[in-house]
Amino acid sequence: MVKDNSTTIETDLNDNEQAKFNKLYWHSRRGMLELDLLLIPFLKQEYRNLSQEDQIQYERLIACEDPDLFKWFLRNETPEDPHFVRLVKIILDRVQPG
Repeated sequence: MVKDNSTTIETDLNDNEQAKFNKLYWHSRRGMLELDLLLIPFLKQEYRNLSQEDQIQYERLIACEDPDLFKWFLRNETPEDPHFVRLVKIILDRVQPG
């Protein structure tokens, strides 16, 4: 019996994608409840719909310090990085519509 390698590769790819998503989930959990309430729902509901570039920018964004993220999401400060400005707006718009 010959094993279909395409199925194995597809399963590995899905496992790798799930492992990456799990890692992002844990990195999206922050030390501040306010950030958790924004980032976790966004990750679960919207992350997979983002373009590859926006997914990369999300990974960069969650590497930032909590106090910076908090200021940006409260709109007390604007990130210097234009990619972050755009992504903060996307997150706020999708998690807190209207």
